[in-house]
Amino acid sequence: MPQSPGKGKHGVAPLPGLPHMRAKMWNEPYLETCCRSALHRLSLAGAAGRPGLLKDGPCLARLAGMALVCQRTDGRFELTPAGAGRHAREVLKQAG
Repeated sequence: MPQSPGKGKHGVAPLPGLPHMRAKMWNEPYLETCCRSALHRLSLAGAAGRPGLLKDGPCLARLAGMALVCQRTDGRFELTPAGAGRHAREVLKQAG
C-alpha cells in the first residue's frame, strides 16, 4: 500500500516536536519488582552478601539462574559483574 506524503509506515503522521525513535529489541529477561528489589538489597549489602533464607531467597535463586548473582560457599549471595551492570541500568537508571 503506498504511503501518503508526510505519514509514517502505518499511515500516521509523526507527532511534531518528538524525535523519531527506533524501538530497541529487548534482549534481557524481565525482572519482576520483587527481583529488582532483591537485586538492590544485595547491592546495598556489599561484600557481606545476603543469606538465601530470607524472604527474598526465591528471587535470589532466580537471579542466580540468570547469572546476575552467585551463591558463595558460605551460602550467601553476591552480585556478579553482570548483576552490578543490570542494577545500575535498571534500578539506578544509569546509562549503561
